[in-house]
Amino acid sequence: MQSFQFSHTRLIGKLMDYLAEKFARLGTDNAPGQEGLQKAEDLPMIGDKLEGPAVDFSHGDVNAHQPIPGSLETFVKHYCVDGTYQAYTEYRGKGAIREYLAEKLAEYSGAPVDPKTEIILTPGTQGALFLAMGSLVGRGDKVAIVEPDYFDNRKLVEFFEGEMVPIHMNWKDAAPHTSGIDLKELEEAFKNGVKLFLYSNPNNPTGAVFSKEEVSEIARLAKKYDVAILADELYSRQILEKDFTYTHMRALPEKPDKLITIMGPSKTESLSGFRLGVGYGTPEIITRMEKLQAVVSLRCAGYNQAAFYRWFSEPDGWMEKRIADHRQIRDDILAVINSCPGCWARPTEGGSYIFMQLPKLKVDIFQFTKLCRAQASVTVTPGTEFGKQYGDFIRMNFSQDHDKAVDAVKRICKMVDIYRA
Repeated sequence: MQSFQFSHTRLIGKLMDYLAEKFARLGTDNAPGQEGLQKAEDLPMIGDKLEGPAVDFSHGDVNAHQPIPGSLETFVKHYCVDGTYQAYTEYRGKGAIREYLAEKLAEYSGAPVDPKTEIILTPGTQGALFLAMGSLVGRGDKVAIVEPDYFDNRKLVEFFEGEMVPIHMNWKDAAPHTSGIDLKELEEAFKNGVKLFLYSNPNNPTGAVFSKEEVSEIARLAKKYDVAILADELYSRQILEKDFTYTHMRALPEKPDKLITIMGPSKTESLSGFRLGVGYGTPEIITRMEKLQAVVSLRCAGYNQAAFYRWFSEPDGWMEKRIADHRQIRDDILAVINSCPGCWARPTEGGSYIFMQLPKLKVDIFQFTKLCRAQASVTVTPGTEFGKQYGDFIRMNFSQDHDKAVDAVKRICKMVDIYRA
């Protein structure tokens, strides 16, 4: 009996160690909005504090770029009129809103969307990502992800106990309007049993946009090897290059049998606080996502779903101006970066991120980002969030007030000069 109790205690101990390790890998210290929760520490600060307004490049500033006009009024209207009918929708989301979005997304992506079987409303695009990953990844499944790419892609593969297969993306040397993804490496991964390929387009953090040829080849390979595709198109409405046509995989003549696209109005449209996202695509996967949502969050927040009615119904010229404003911020920030010896960044083609490479410094990337916040009042995300090999990069979300953003990047460059090796 004592032997049984001892073995049982050891088993419980191992289980707790396993869970502690599993959740430790989800580390959130450097995630956007979490930096202020980091433990205080003595930093090797050199010189005085740099003056200037605080800028948080870890996420966009919705005060600088206001949400879609009429969003609040639409929310209040449906809150007051629909009441319970809006609060307790189907797990997939309110039927009328799904019908509205199916029509808009079909027009946007170039392929039909069935509102009954091919779309689910989620708590933000992050919610759609979680549900899709939970519906497609089992223990030991091989999942190919681009490096660099959105940091939670890697974390979710690990959380669902999949096996991550990194795919190199040579965005630094790639031609404009291409991502530089290694398609030969991708096919080899598919041959070796990858079940799912996950990528963001435009890429987060580099802002590279995949060419039509790249997207078409990914689709062809996925169909050939029966690989599921999860396409994160969160920033696809904000293409900064004037003469570039974005390619939606779901509209291609040859596309995978298992394809989910996720996006939402949280970034370009500044509705992040509403936590609105969508997943749309293969009906069987959407059904799995619905079942998972039923036990995780029940539904996308009922009252908030009404704000979807403003998405793709912006006033004439509103989106064009938003893109033009971000293009100007990008250009002026890049001019500052290019004037800083040893610093480099590829011009962002889509989205609102700049992935800035730094010269060799006296401090490591974690100390440097903390020093930027403490000494220069500028918050940035360390490149290691997107891959361990990016310890000389920082990511900046330039969806900010123009003048404050440019001034903040000048302060980052001053910090580079102060801590240059």
